[in-house]
Amino acid sequence: MDRKYVSRHIDSRLMEWKHSASRKPLLLRGARQVGKSSSVKEFGKQFDYFLELNFEKKENMDAKKIFERSSSPKRIIDELFGMFGIPVKAGQTLLFLDEIQACIPAISSLRYFYEEMPGLHVIAAGSLLEFALRKIPSYGVGRIRSLFMYPFSFDEYLRAADMTAMAEAIRNSSPVQPLSEALHHQCLVHLVRYIVLGGLPEVVTTFSVGGSLQDCQQVLDDLMQTYNDDFAKYKAKMPASRLREVFLSVMEQSGTKFVYSKASQIAKHESIKEAVELLVMAGLVYPVTHTSATGVPLAAELNHKFCKYIVFDTGVMQRFMGLDISHILLGDSLSQINKGSIAEIFAGLEILKAAPCNQPVQLYYWQREKHGSQAEIDYVLQTGQDIIPVEVKAGTRGAMQSLHLFMKEKNSPKGIRTSLENFGCFDNIEIYPLYAISNILLNHNPINY
Repeated sequence: MDRKYVSRHIDSRLMEWKHSASRKPLLLRGARQVGKSSSVKEFGKQFDYFLELNFEKKENMDAKKIFERSSSPKRIIDELFGMFGIPVKAGQTLLFLDEIQACIPAISSLRYFYEEMPGLHVIAAGSLLEFALRKIPSYGVGRIRSLFMYPFSFDEYLRAADMTAMAEAIRNSSPVQPLSEALHHQCLVHLVRYIVLGGLPEVVTTFSVGGSLQDCQQVLDDLMQTYNDDFAKYKAKMPASRLREVFLSVMEQSGTKFVYSKASQIAKHESIKEAVELLVMAGLVYPVTHTSATGVPLAAELNHKFCKYIVFDTGVMQRFMGLDISHILLGDSLSQINKGSIAEIFAGLEILKAAPCNQPVQLYYWQREKHGSQAEIDYVLQTGQDIIPVEVKAGTRGAMQSLHLFMKEKNSPKGIRTSLENFGCFDNIEIYPLYAISNILLNHNPINY
């Protein structure tokens, strides 16, 4: 099956970086297989010369030694030219250092490229990069720019599948300007399919060139084996079986506070906690932390004892858990699957993907701490000085007691409900379809999450 490059939103950010007068070496960060290398290789076509070094490949072991011997950019590029015969010139060459976590000296060299050769375009990427950066905390603060990548968003998926018109219609809609019911129904059909497939580029590309659902599921199986193989690289003393066990527990506990004792019957609390932290560092799991939400910034009032976790991709989740996808594809609600938490996961992932990619994003939720009065808000956003609650529903019905309670207690100007309903308004509550949750960020311009 032919493979093609499918455009991503980050492509425009790369072009902005290319022409920026204050350009710094760029570090692409994100989980394995989210498309970092593919995006950079496509971007490389904008240059006269493109030199790629993958530090995990055996054929680049000699190049790795160049960075180990010297941190001088001039000496490095002279030796690279001698080795590969590709000119490395400011303004004409894109130097791509892939899987840079396998060469710590190369990470350290990035700051010197900024200081001594600011005109050269340098991009680095790595799948397990966060593990390496922990070892060198002062690797280049102020001298390196980071961009964070995730799997395809629903908007990117639609555009990849030649449904740009639908994507634009969603983008231009709002609670006061809803879609037609016919188009809304079509969007729901594609939303359900996206949740089954997930947003990993190889899966989306397979689907976009005519691959069947079965083909896409096989690609997911292959990718899952890659992630399983990676578990052994995270930490020498952490059994890969422990990481798989905790990874599965994160998915099983989605939508609720994560309870360590439920993750394993034999592992100690500290071991499970460490496994979760490793999965977060690998980009396979994202925390959703409790905030009291009594003021801004939200991060100032966290309670780390109350934390949920969501998996990085719904397609991986449904394959890893062995879910019956026919229930999703044939049903008119997402609530049949895992008690509806898959809708909450999708919503959280879309919020992450819609946020500015030049900064890490923290997700927050709120839970009432008053004894005997249960109330919970799935996500809490900050827009300027306002705090806006977001309630996620897997179907088209459901009471909004928690939403009303939060708005009353916190004096929130408005609340948001996202579900399978069309756009709409109900008093000071705005309704967004799940497939359009990224519009919340566009319409309200959040500055913090």
